Amino acid sequence: MNQTSNGYGLSRIRRGLWALTGVAAVALGAAFLWQALTRPDLPAPRVTGEAAITNAYTLTDHTGQMLTADSFDGQWQLVFFGFTHCPDICPTTLAYMAQVMDKLGPGATQVTPIFITVDPARDTRDVMAAYVGAFHPRMVGLTGTEAQVAEAARNFRVWYERAEDTTAPDGYTMAHSGHIYLMAPDGRFFDVWMEGDAPAETFANNLSTLIQTTGSSS
Repeated sequence: MNQTSNGYGLSRIRRGLWALTGVAAVALGAAFLWQALTRPDLPAPRVTGEAAITNAYTLTDHTGQMLTADSFDGQWQLVFFGFTHCPDICPTTLAYMAQVMDKLGPGATQVTPIFITVDPARDTRDVMAAYVGAFHPRMVGLTGTEAQVAEAARNFRVWYERAEDTTAPDGYTMAHSGHIYLMAPDGRFFDVWMEGDAPAETFANNLSTLIQTTGSSS
């Protein structure tokens, strides 16, 4: 009885091993076929460890001046995309950015907080002026045409989308990502975070250290 059971068990194990061998053979064959069909001149993907974020745009600020990213050369920049009719994340994040600015003390002169709208149809220059002025005197509000805003968002890898909502003003709202981008004085992307990642004081202290270590040309 035991020998029969053992023999039956060994037979099942052998069948299982043969099955696994067959699967491995098929997978190996598929791999060779893929290599044979893949063009040899295609370059391998490069992973640099850097985010594909480009600090590039041409927009109008809340005073009516046409600006580009180069307009803030020599300044650390806190860049956030949102819209003035936003009920929660935008005012909360802009208030957080204002707190960071207040806690920077004298170092705040080397930092520019920037709010770029994703709703240019409603966020005109005058609307942006009233909105950013309520948060911090150094905050810059940027708007533009639909195409200009779309280009800026694309360069920063920011997602946004109009969402119909009968309960919202004008019957729609804007869904969007909620990241704050820290750009270095030379315009390069430095870091990204969200309002809840750290207290404003902690971030201000870290930014102060960066300012003292790297300096600024402003």
